[in-house]
Amino acid sequence: MVRVRRDAWRPAAELAKRDLACDFLSFVAGIDWRPADKSEGDEGGDTSSPVQPTEMTFGAAGAEGRFQVFAHVESTSRHWGVTIKVDVEEANPRVPSWVGVYPGADWHERECWEMFGITFDGHPSLRHLYLPGGFEGHPLRKDFPLLAREVKPWPGLVDVEPMPGGDEEGGE
Repeated sequence: MVRVRRDAWRPAAELAKRDLACDFLSFVAGIDWRPADKSEGDEGGDTSSPVQPTEMTFGAAGAEGRFQVFAHVESTSRHWGVTIKVDVEEANPRVPSWVGVYPGADWHERECWEMFGITFDGHPSLRHLYLPGGFEGHPLRKDFPLLAREVKPWPGLVDVEPMPGGDEEGGE
């Protein structure tokens, strides 16, 4: 595993492809190192009432901050690979895109942008893959409010059959 500075993220991809013969991109993914919400002394895993962690700590697994982006590339001719990671600022989460070096990064970077809110500068088309256009937030961030989220109808949801026991069945 190799850790690079933000300004070396794109050059690391270029070097891996050119000098290390890494011709296959396996994945690009984000990670949120924020501590998971957990009550003091709660070992039972009860998540019915979410709480905030007592403090944010840094340095977990080598991260300088909350977010990191990882990518794994492999050489199909030399039969080896390398994982490259970069720290991402929490206040302005962005790194250069790898799409120009590895076109397969397109989908992975879009997913990372959608789920974590990390922008990939120079990406040709950051747009939603899974979530509807009006979706608010980034669901893989550890501070995304799952239980406290307001329930909204799913866009485009249509019932095609009447509900059992409804008036449309000509019932009682």
